[in-house]
Amino acid sequence: MAEEIIEAVSGQVDQFQGISQLLASSESLQAAFIVLIVGIIGITVIYRTFSKWVKKQKLNYVRPHLSRFVRVVVLPVFAIILITSVNFYIQSFALFEDDTFVNPEEKMSPSETFAKILNTINILVIGYSVAHLIPIILRKKEKSNLEKEDFESWKELRGFPDDDGDLFHKFYKWVPPKHTPDELTDEEFKEKLKTEEGKKFLEEFRTTKGLPIGSFEQLVKDPFEEWKISERKKYEQYFDACVSGNNESGKKLKTGQDVEEIFPIDTWREEKRFNGFDPIISGSKPPGYAKRKRKDLPKSISQILPLGIFVAVILGVISWWGIDLIILATATGGLAIGIGLALQETMQNYFAYILIRKDKIFAEGERVQLDTGYNGYVHKITPRVTFIRDALNESYAVIPTRQLVNSQIINYSKEIKMVPAIVEVGVSYLNNPKQVASILVKIGKRAMKEVIDERGRHLIRQHRCPYLDDNKPSCGCDKDIHVDINQPVVRFNKFNDSSLDFSLWVYVRDYGAQFKTKTDIRIIMYEEFKKYDIRIPWPIRTVYQGDEKREDEEIRKLDEERNQVLDEFGTGDLGRGAGED
Repeated sequence: MAEEIIEAVSGQVDQFQGISQLLASSESLQAAFIVLIVGIIGITVIYRTFSKWVKKQKLNYVRPHLSRFVRVVVLPVFAIILITSVNFYIQSFALFEDDTFVNPEEKMSPSETFAKILNTINILVIGYSVAHLIPIILRKKEKSNLEKEDFESWKELRGFPDDDGDLFHKFYKWVPPKHTPDELTDEEFKEKLKTEEGKKFLEEFRTTKGLPIGSFEQLVKDPFEEWKISERKKYEQYFDACVSGNNESGKKLKTGQDVEEIFPIDTWREEKRFNGFDPIISGSKPPGYAKRKRKDLPKSISQILPLGIFVAVILGVISWWGIDLIILATATGGLAIGIGLALQETMQNYFAYILIRKDKIFAEGERVQLDTGYNGYVHKITPRVTFIRDALNESYAVIPTRQLVNSQIINYSKEIKMVPAIVEVGVSYLNNPKQVASILVKIGKRAMKEVIDERGRHLIRQHRCPYLDDNKPSCGCDKDIHVDINQPVVRFNKFNDSSLDFSLWVYVRDYGAQFKTKTDIRIIMYEEFKKYDIRIPWPIRTVYQGDEKREDEEIRKLDEERNQVLDEFGTGDLGRGAGED
């Protein structure tokens, strides 16, 4: 069997020995071949110079996809023109004086063989071009979809902070509803419609379900296209400020640098999206900021696709030249088996990496807990190892990727983004448990309104954003809630040695948000307990000598106020949990 394979492969190699004889058969042919090689080298040098020049132009930043398209197309176009010209010249002027040499395997004349060589180069050049043009088209489509999502966000926010004036109302006009909303009386509704201030109030009004009222009428033919023009103008202002020196850095930033100093428009949009569509200040980020920020991101299919397409083209060319791919694969099979055994663990890691990506077990930035108890954020997933950063940035766990597929992993960020924030507290035996539960409900409701992050977004998930009560847009705390939640939840846990133990539960948007939430709840709890004289006992044993009655009388003085809280807020979820709920 081995002898047959060697004989078959040797037979295929003989064809290329015929090609070398072909080149030696004519001096004119050798000269044409040298011109071809020199021409290709010259085109490559010119292309590199042209590509560097294009990268420095404004087009590369304002229209990055068009710039990439031009850079990819120029090289193959000139290469194909050169190769086709040489082929035409050779065939037209009959450089093959002796056409008697024929390849015994393919029955091809020298002219046909050389034409096949040139056509092979053309096919490789076209394959290279297609392999790089398809990802450009895919990326352009992806960025266009993101641009449409940004437009929808712009509509929901009624404009971005960096818009030129009230751009939203230049494109849309609010139309009041025909019927009075249930939350308003007819008199109030008609009175509001008489003034511009009243109409603005109604436009921003939200129902008890958080829905706006009325509708919007288009004032321009295509608001999306008009919005795109305005966004490009804002980017051009950003670009001009960067190159003119009128920016935060105080110097003229250069284009086309290996370490980018200016954001291209796609990166500019991503930064705006990440920062809640706040304006991007020119020159405010150090050189290379965007590249460093994205260096740990996994490669997308559009980045891997060119290699796959070009390999397919090469295999097709090899098959076209008469080489049996099955025989070639069989000949290299033994080597592949040896390499496979040597790289067994590496391949296990690689396929585990593919499974993690395909099944979306976890992704970069998600909070997970391993079966070893290690808790942290997924920093980077590679085909060999996965990096998990401890929550307090104290360490990195470097784990072979294959081990994670077979491990029990708790993902705190997957699908339902609700994490319980639990605050436990013990109160005095002299306090009424129902009154304490009611005050804890009040504390929880205060926290739902008051606990926010640095950007003003509520940390606690809830069915209706508190901002809607003030006719402000929702911060997002009421979005994508797929389960029925009833909070705050109060639990009377147990009778402890020196206290009645309660716990207050609320649900926050992610794992990290629980820490600030619990801190703020404890501060609110201190204020409310002090207001209503809810006492937290010292962890000591108290010997009473007639003082218990006096202390009870002191507590009873605020009984009426505590009962008012009980009547207003109830006991919350204190009696729930008798069955499967």
